[in-house]
Amino acid sequence: MKIRTATQDDIPAMAELLHQLFAIEVDFTPDHVKQSKGLELLLRQENARVMVAEVDDQVVGMCTIQILVSTAMGCAVGTVEDVVIDVSYRGQGIGSALMRELESWATQKGLARLQLQADRTNAPALCFYRQQGWKHTNLVGWIKTI
Repeated sequence: MKIRTATQDDIPAMAELLHQLFAIEVDFTPDHVKQSKGLELLLRQENARVMVAEVDDQVVGMCTIQILVSTAMGCAVGTVEDVVIDVSYRGQGIGSALMRELESWATQKGLARLQLQADRTNAPALCFYRQQGWKHTNLVGWIKTI
């Protein structure tokens, strides 16, 4: 397994991974065109990183992180937007390897905190994040489409 920074060539495979993720999340709808556009935008951002995991030259996992400023912390923090491993490759340590690389990048950037949102009904993901040392907060996620 190899973890590396994603490229434009990885967008179709990552859009398929996001399709798997959004198919189980109540708040989102899989849409290859929208997900491809979003990934393209992220790849061009200086304050973001998109990472993929490869097995036998095939993209089987991905994660994204974006930097923003937290007034609560008084410094830069990272928002993890997507963490997904192809269903046939789960349970092999790929997600853990991606998260270690993500945390290493965040440390290099001087980020003080990482945050993410997960679907409250995605029990395997919630268990995974707990195993990775993440803590549940009292915050409630809200969204408004404009």
